Amino acid sequence: MKYSVCIDAVFMKKGSFAEAMKKTKEAGYQAIEFWTWWDKDMELLQKTKNDLELEVATFCTKFVNPGDRELQAEYLQGLRESISMAKGLDCPTLIGQAGWEFDSFKKEITRKQHRAAFLDTMKRAAEILEKENMNLVIEPLNLLVNHPGYHLSTSGDAFEVIDKIGSPRVKVLFDIYHQQITEGNLIRNITENIDKIGHFHAAGNPGRNEVTKGEINYRYVFEAISKTSFDGFIGLEYMTDGDPVPGLVEAREKILV
Repeated sequence: MKYSVCIDAVFMKKGSFAEAMKKTKEAGYQAIEFWTWWDKDMELLQKTKNDLELEVATFCTKFVNPGDRELQAEYLQGLRESISMAKGLDCPTLIGQAGWEFDSFKKEITRKQHRAAFLDTMKRAAEILEKENMNLVIEPLNLLVNHPGYHLSTSGDAFEVIDKIGSPRVKVLFDIYHQQITEGNLIRNITENIDKIGHFHAAGNPGRNEVTKGEINYRYVFEAISKTSFDGFIGLEYMTDGDPVPGLVEAREKILV
């Protein structure tokens, strides 16, 4: 099993990004991920990555609503720019969102229209991804606690979207924290759809803290994933109030399989 640490979440600006990368390596991890690339010194990030011999598992595309047809060209241009950055870091996968419906509602766009525009944009994105040999994972998020108004929440809806897009380069980012809040039934939903999942995120629930805390038996979930054909990364994407390093070490020693 391969694990990555989401620097933007776990370290939450506790020191420099490069220092966080060093601490991640010292905690015993071989890969990182992050949210945004356009606000970072990418040359320094690449140098630090190479010096520490770390992999970059994934990061986000530019935040443009793919469910707004008027923004389609801007979304696809942002995707191209993100692909260029990913290739420079030898990063195989980008994270995409489905968009927030309240953005569309301001323009009197219905949920049905949002979905139609989203699927059309994703099919066009898939053509770019296939040409560039790059992967994109689309993330459903919970509406109850963190992301009201987001377009995609259940894993079943996300898997249906992937089927409609119809590209091996576009899969689901299954965030275990979000799906525990949204629907539960984690292991069955994961194992029965593993071929449609390209990346995982993990955090404790409630609280979105370390995977060693909360109601989710992460060791059991990770063991179930390890018995499938999944060969991608599981990203630790949680928040912590104190020093992140002890939590990373504890997770590696007690939870990760």
